[in-house]
Amino acid sequence: MSVIKTENLRKTYHQGDYEIHAVDDVSVEFEQGEFTAVVGPSGSGKTTLLNAIGGLDEPTSGKVIINNTDITQLKGNQLIDFRMNNIGFVFQAYNLIPVLTAKENVGFVMLLQGRPESERESRVEELLAAVGLGEIMNKRPNQMSGGQQQRVAVARALAPKPQFILADEPTANLDSVSTSNLLDIMARLNKEEGITFIFSTHDQRVIDRASRVITMEDGKIISDERKVQ
Repeated sequence: MSVIKTENLRKTYHQGDYEIHAVDDVSVEFEQGEFTAVVGPSGSGKTTLLNAIGGLDEPTSGKVIINNTDITQLKGNQLIDFRMNNIGFVFQAYNLIPVLTAKENVGFVMLLQGRPESERESRVEELLAAVGLGEIMNKRPNQMSGGQQQRVAVARALAPKPQFILADEPTANLDSVSTSNLLDIMARLNKEEGITFIFSTHDQRVIDRASRVITMEDGKIISDERKVQ
């Protein structure tokens, strides 16, 4: 059963007299629990597609339907609340809040959701232990390695128990050991909690782990392959 669906999705940018079709009439569906890599050269549209699915970019036309809600029709706080309660984001640049500790960064979305302190505390400690960072929960981002910051970002994305994680080049700044550890964590959470992961990536290590690989070029999907598990 599809839980994410785009219908004739377009995102067009204007550069002088030129139109750039970053996403060009894309219709695609994702099922619950998929572990999908969206691949393609720079400028192929993969990040723009993820941003549109996550409600970070407003499409020029078309629909993004998540659990029967067309999020392109949501405005302002409606869209913010929907994202906060359904979608976790992992970015290449980590986007941690510099003045907050690992523990505070991970619990931040739950704080915004108004979750009780006892629930936040137990969930944050559980997640930081799961990503192997229980010992550094009181450190700030500038006291962590890149791999540690990215694992904090993954824990933060998972904290509010979203159905979906959208990960934009999450391994781009990581060494091979950190990448392997991070993918192990994501694969385990995918299997144990049924979380749907959609990556945009150039990284062959991510592509090798994915159960589905969607290839984009010039804003269009040119192939969509599911691997035999």
